[in-house]
Amino acid sequence: MSIKALIKPVSDLGPGEIALRLTAIALLLRPTGPWSVRPVIIALAALVLLVPVVMRAPATWFALSGLVTARIIWDWPIPDNHLYLLAYWCLALALALGSSNCQRVLSASSRLLIGLVFLMAVVWKAGLSTDYLDGRFFRVTLLTDPRFEDPTLLLGGLTANQLHNNRHYLEPAEGSKRTPDGPTLVEPPPFRRLVVLLTWGALITEGLVAASWLLSFAVWPLNLRHPLLLMFCAGTYAFAPVAGFGWLLLAMGLVSCPPERRVWRAAYIAAWILVLLYAEVPWAQMLLDV
Repeated sequence: MSIKALIKPVSDLGPGEIALRLTAIALLLRPTGPWSVRPVIIALAALVLLVPVVMRAPATWFALSGLVTARIIWDWPIPDNHLYLLAYWCLALALALGSSNCQRVLSASSRLLIGLVFLMAVVWKAGLSTDYLDGRFFRVTLLTDPRFEDPTLLLGGLTANQLHNNRHYLEPAEGSKRTPDGPTLVEPPPFRRLVVLLTWGALITEGLVAASWLLSFAVWPLNLRHPLLLMFCAGTYAFAPVAGFGWLLLAMGLVSCPPERRVWRAAYIAAWILVLLYAEVPWAQMLLDV
């Protein structure tokens, strides 16, 4: 690709323009990386929103993909999962903007990225993980991760004191020993039901999303792809504290909608806003205080 092609803006993005703007907003809401790269990411994301020529230039998204990749390398080997997807997505945007048919390339890239992300999630949960199918992953996560505290108290049937004792039981202080009169693990029936629902609900839904986005239209009609992805995002990110992942999936889902599918495009924008509200409004805490 020549330098002229890298900086030449695409004249008509169609539905892709909204997806590019949503991606830039996500970068501003959840800036990533050390201070050696974060200011540049923030500046480029702001320019994407403010200057159409910058948004439509392949060079912008090549640069963002490289900067996100640098952030991944900086935190190797423990960067957040969605940063890998963000780097791939920015690269896909750059390649699409530099192609002769931007909308077709964007649609194909988003379909493959969504399908493969969910397929890999299913492979990990069902085949590679040793602590997922038996429920241990969510049993431990709900009790020890403070980001899940309010939903766990609201839906798990635990009191705040029981949750505190469970954490002490699972994460004893260094050098301490358990005694017969020490804290015990309390898992009431609502908590166990919540664990089963999250464990199998996530696995089944992710499997359906992977199949619907990867298989041909003859097996999975187009109209099943969008409701499955929307249902997953609307349900998952009410609990999962990774709004950035949801925003990426919804931006990719939106760009796969043909221009005439205005209802689905509106649904993706509404779901994007819903995930934003999940992230900024402590809904579970508000219900606990009622």
